[in-house]
Formats: sequence, C-alpha cells, structure tokens
Amino acid sequence: MPNFDLSGLPDPESDPQFYAGVPFKRLLAWFIDFFVIVILTLGASIATLGILAVLFPLTLLVINIGYRIYFLQLKSATPGMMLVGIEIRNHMGNRLTLRESFWHTIVFTLAIMTFVVNALSMIMMLVSRHHQGVHDYLCGTTAINRPMK
Repeated sequence: MPNFDLSGLPDPESDPQFYAGVPFKRLLAWFIDFFVIVILTLGASIATLGILAVLFPLTLLVINIGYRIYFLQLKSATPGMMLVGIEIRNHMGNRLTLRESFWHTIVFTLAIMTFVVNALSMIMMLVSRHHQGVHDYLCGTTAINRPMK
C-alpha cells in the first residue's frame, strides 16, 4: 500500500478553506468534463465522416485520457475543475508533473470503470482527511480549492 507523506499539503484542520466543498465540486467538474469529452468525441466522429463513430467507446476513452493528461500537466486541473475552482496537487503540495498527470489519469480511468472502486472512491472523498478518492490515495494526490494568487 502507498504511504505518501501528505505534510506538504494544506492541513485540513488548520486550513479547512482548502477542502471546503471539494467533494461536491469534484462531482460537478466531472460532469462538466464528461460533457466536453463527449462533444469532442462526437466532433472527432463527424470530422472522420463517421469512421470513429464505429469505435465510439474507444474514441471516447482515448480522448478522455488525452484531455485529462494534457490539462492536468498544464494547469493541474481540467477545464471542469478550473470552472469550479479546484486543482489537483501532489503529496508535496505542488502542481502535477507530466508523469504524475499520466498516472493520475490512468488510475482514475481504471477506478471509474469499476463500480465498486468508484463507489469506494466517492465514500473516501466524503470521509477521508484530505478528501482523497482511491485514485488519489494510490497516486499521493488530492484536490484542493484553488489558492488565491
């Protein structure tokens, strides 16, 4: 089992503003991102004159992975996360690197494809100290409210 030292993250007891409402914001961000990913997948299907429509689930998966890795390494947040004001941070409190973005996306994608793991993730986000889902726990990451600049 991973054992990340999360002391680089804001402390939930002394800095609760970083975690206030984060589980709900993550859910809202997921719906926003899913909508955008479906639109991108439909666009790719139309642009290829329907060829990718035959492979819609695979195209959706590939676009989802590319979308999440790209935005997480760029801003440590997907567009949905940016809209609701949250970011993913690593166990040291830093924004994600390309490698961390890749692994976070892969583990998140595998977790969300399994009902039991997905349900456990949601419960963990509600009750764990840093509101981490299964994928966050395994990757040493968590979501926080975006710090003011």
